[in-house]
Amino acid sequence: MNPHLTLHAVDWLNLLLYYLMLSLLSIGGAIATAPDMHRYLVDRNGWLSDLQFNNSIAIAQSAPGPNVLFVALLGWNIGMNSAPAGSAVGWVLGALGVLICMVGILVPSSALTFFATRWAQQHQHRRGVRAFKQGMAPLVVGLLCATGWVLASAQGGPLVAWPLWCVTALTALLVWRTRVHLLWLLLVGAALGAFGIV
Repeated sequence: MNPHLTLHAVDWLNLLLYYLMLSLLSIGGAIATAPDMHRYLVDRNGWLSDLQFNNSIAIAQSAPGPNVLFVALLGWNIGMNSAPAGSAVGWVLGALGVLICMVGILVPSSALTFFATRWAQQHQHRRGVRAFKQGMAPLVVGLLCATGWVLASAQGGPLVAWPLWCVTALTALLVWRTRVHLLWLLLVGAALGAFGIV
């Protein structure tokens, strides 16, 4: 991340256009597109650090409410990073970042979902509609696995952060093969993090 980050009007417009495009690819929810958000915001533009990106997701996922809230935190951090340190302008740019990111991620996918579900409900017995629904499940699982990979990779590779990778693999196995409630897994993960194990 660039400590002297300056975003111009064209950068804000590009951010909006990026989220408008990404919204149409967010099959499985916005969290499924986190790897591409990381590529664009952290790797390509340097608007956020790895830590800010991961913290935004962790805070939003632990808070009650929809999981798309991490996008608002990403926008907030982008705005705050683009303002001078300790400046009141940061609050305005943070709010602008939230607005741009949330409008971009919500409007296209919400409109598409509204019209597509109405059409699919009217044509639910068509073979193509049934095939589309069945084909989406593996795609969503793959996108969520990619999100987990990006978040775990930011902590180091399997040889560096092996406890985290082991917990991640064990959690994925438990979700796949058992009926253990996800809240129990979250509680165990929070305890492991609180004790500094992962």
